[in-house]
Amino acid sequence: MSTATRKITIDPVTRVEGHGRVTVQMDENGRVDRARFHIVEFRGFERFIQGHPYWEAPLLVQRLCGICPVSHHLAAAKAIDQIYGVDPEDLHPTATKIRRLLHYAQVFQSHALHFFYLASPDLLFGVDAPVEKRSVGAVAMEHEELARRGIQMRQFGQELIKALAGKKIHGITAIPGGVHKTFYPEEREYFLEENNTPSVDTMIKWAQETVEFIKDYHDQHFSWLDSFASYPSGHLGLVGSDGALEFYDGNMRAIDNTGQITLNDVHSNDYLRYFGEGVEKWSYMKFPFLRHLGRQTGWNRVGPLARLNVCDHISTPLANEELREFKAYTNNRPNNHTMHSHWARLIEILHCAELIKNLLNDKAILEVVERPGVNRRPEGIGIIEAPRGTLIHHYQVDEKGSITKCNLIVSTTHNNEPMNRAVQWVAQNVLDQQKEITNGMLNQVEVAIRAYDPCLSCATHAMGQMPLVLTVLDSEGNVVAEHVKDAA
Repeated sequence: MSTATRKITIDPVTRVEGHGRVTVQMDENGRVDRARFHIVEFRGFERFIQGHPYWEAPLLVQRLCGICPVSHHLAAAKAIDQIYGVDPEDLHPTATKIRRLLHYAQVFQSHALHFFYLASPDLLFGVDAPVEKRSVGAVAMEHEELARRGIQMRQFGQELIKALAGKKIHGITAIPGGVHKTFYPEEREYFLEENNTPSVDTMIKWAQETVEFIKDYHDQHFSWLDSFASYPSGHLGLVGSDGALEFYDGNMRAIDNTGQITLNDVHSNDYLRYFGEGVEKWSYMKFPFLRHLGRQTGWNRVGPLARLNVCDHISTPLANEELREFKAYTNNRPNNHTMHSHWARLIEILHCAELIKNLLNDKAILEVVERPGVNRRPEGIGIIEAPRGTLIHHYQVDEKGSITKCNLIVSTTHNNEPMNRAVQWVAQNVLDQQKEITNGMLNQVEVAIRAYDPCLSCATHAMGQMPLVLTVLDSEGNVVAEHVKDAA
């Protein structure tokens, strides 16, 4: 292979959040030796939050992200509750229901955004489709009804967030030991009845039909979906006391690629005993792992695929029926097919729609919430399931209530090693021994990363737009090819 530098520049911007770079290292025989997904931006959110009063944390940390601010808001709120002196079981029941409703709306709209806006072009047009078809605009032109539903499903979730938090992005719902406000009756009715925004019943119907769409797609494309970027891994997620899928408040469970439990329903307060964070000089994103398994084998996937793998059942009937079919596909063994993440994500959309309906029909969400008195503690830990996976917020405060330490393990950080494995798979199975690297081949690298719905801005706390760069190096480290997917 020639050592001359070759550069290819392609638009539009890659459909993920944040800044990233992929390098492929060749050996002396011109074969792929290793591939790495580098996160190349850093701004240190955990440092500059220090010195702020603890009660500001749920508001401040939302600025990590404009896509899933609710997730950070609620994870921080759960941690700050503990510092305030309130454990989850002691929170007013209506406050918990309001927070859950907000969280389910967030997961619902985020999953809709990812599937319909970001992932559907890969599925509908194929990985070799021309650049102009790799957008939701192309989906809207050729699959108008699918695109329209995606837009309206996301709108439903965002409108529900606005009703609870005052704004669709960076609003306020949770306060230490409670919530800022509950629902007004007219707000509640707005989402239960058909009006300008389709009702929650319509959301459930559309979610069911979208699950059927992805199952039909699997029937037609199972060979590719079962093999592309598939590899054995561990899986991590929250489960309830009965083993049910849990988004807001549960215990951490992890399994290995055979289904053996490696983390047995551990309480959030004990996370430090079990999790370590590795670092590599070529990335600003850390590599979480289970301490007792070590850095090499203790990493886990998180997110929809992992959550469905670790849970025993789902608490809502329609989604639970889909879960049974999902698990039956792999004979109730862990599903390690990366592209099945989209199927899992749509089952979770259905589950969230069912949960939202249940809470909207619970008149307790209209009740006034009384906060308990403060009984401050020096430390608090909050763990929830964000749309992209397990999210950990940990704070320590001094005697004045100022934050002295903040540690965040973000969902995409857990998926750092899995995404690197996916990139390695594509490099070895698609790019290896190719005399010419085509646009379609490079897009497959992005398809593998995109299946995780990564939020690199959350994970590294980066600013700005994303150009994804892929660089091919020979065995001596010389650049032989470079692909830049520039920011628009």
